[in-house]
Amino acid sequence: MACCPTEERIKGAFSTAKTSKVGTGATAKKVSTTIYVFAEELEDDKIEIQAVNENHVPTGPTRTISRDDLLRDFFPDPEYYHKTMLPQMRELAKQIASGERHLKNGQPFTAELSFANALNLDEQNIRANFGIGLVYLRRGEKEKALEVLRRLVTLDAAFEKRHKHLFNEFGINLRRNGMYEQALDYYGRALDFAKDDEHLFFNIARTHIERRDLGRAREALEQALAINPDFAEARDYLAKLARGPAGLKLTPSS
Repeated sequence: MACCPTEERIKGAFSTAKTSKVGTGATAKKVSTTIYVFAEELEDDKIEIQAVNENHVPTGPTRTISRDDLLRDFFPDPEYYHKTMLPQMRELAKQIASGERHLKNGQPFTAELSFANALNLDEQNIRANFGIGLVYLRRGEKEKALEVLRRLVTLDAAFEKRHKHLFNEFGINLRRNGMYEQALDYYGRALDFAKDDEHLFFNIARTHIERRDLGRAREALEQALAINPDFAEARDYLAKLARGPAGLKLTPSS
């Protein structure tokens, strides 16, 4: 007997009407505003929803609700999704991909244009913020990079596991630019979200080594090895530290 088809997972735009009071006294009136969210179904009937900004792209933090809550509180809006939201989401993805490609190819000025276009669509986009921050670091524009850093540390989503490679790369570039205090502050923020990341502790150790704070470097390496005893590179650096400063031949660019 043929099995019943698997129910299609929810993915698209949903809306709800919000009523607010404007004015006071005899001039007061109620105004209804349509609020859109982007919803995507995960496992176990859980739905991840995200607010939609004025440029019609999902932005900011996500939250998880049940399928029943979604269908009770929101109405599906497939026309808005396909005609308005989806084209903007594709344009955002296109600009980010272009920026990352140009950055990888050593074209930071062209990359900056693409990332700036992406941020015009979604100023909270994590990949675009990391991307333009890397552009500034590659060009040695430390003040601009610091502005991006200050913005990133306020965005919880920047330190989610799905962005792990991005925040590690950004921290490494801070260190390579000699911005040690900023790198350590940044890594400290990342630890709030990834306490079990041995590579994060290793990068902290590298930063302390270049500051010549070998005691704290040793502590960070030991923490990395406590998480992953087979972390060969951390064990190698710990052995170098045991030989003292003479065992360390490091430069900020290494």
